[in-house]
Amino acid sequence: MSLPKTPSFRLDGKRALVAGASSGIGMACAVALAEAGAHVTFSARRTEVLDGVVDDVCKAGFKAQAHALDVTDTAAVRALFDAQCYDIVLNSAGLARHSAAVDTTEDDYDAVMNINVRAAYFLAQQAGKAMIAAGKGGSIIQISSQMAHVGGVDRAVYCSSKHAVEGMNKAMAIEFGPAGIRVNSICPTFILTPLTKPTFEDSEKRAWIDSKIKLPRVGQVEDIMGAAVFLASDASGMITGTSILVDGGWTAG
Repeated sequence: MSLPKTPSFRLDGKRALVAGASSGIGMACAVALAEAGAHVTFSARRTEVLDGVVDDVCKAGFKAQAHALDVTDTAAVRALFDAQCYDIVLNSAGLARHSAAVDTTEDDYDAVMNINVRAAYFLAQQAGKAMIAAGKGGSIIQISSQMAHVGGVDRAVYCSSKHAVEGMNKAMAIEFGPAGIRVNSICPTFILTPLTKPTFEDSEKRAWIDSKIKLPRVGQVEDIMGAAVFLASDASGMITGTSILVDGGWTAG
């Protein structure tokens, strides 16, 4: 009897780009892809932080380099993909500005949508375009949010932006699929990072988070790393146009 063989989770020989890789979830995902064997380009606006992270990754024996990139600069994004085609593109760049819907300012709305939707769209567009031209398929991964599947108080703009990402992914998955390109998202719950630390230190907000997460702890960046490797690898070869919820049961009800 011939037994089935588990598809590989390894990424040896693959080139990956991670946008928003200077800290938090983006950095963790970039490290995970490097540990799985990919050559990873860590990109972000804060190059002084990137250089230190990349140096540590290389010292650990993995392959990485830093690249300064503002994802809202579509000309720079286009130039990046004109110069290099990546097998894996993961976008973790994002912005949150929370307020009651009746208090949302145009500036806050535009800032969130510019990064979370517009920049995400054109990064994926250029990644897909380069992959199609190269003719070898690939994986595009957006770091979305559990808020792409539910609503939340004071989060009308943020929820709108993340719901838009999910729709964008589904449409791109349909268009890019014939070229062997998979398009998916990872939807985390609240993850403890330097950026979210003030939220966790607010007793009222912390109680709300604890009431929604069904597991007896909050999320850590390490909880996202496995999902990133899975969606980047052949192990998820038949998965596209969907999202992996890493939400501790938040959206279960």
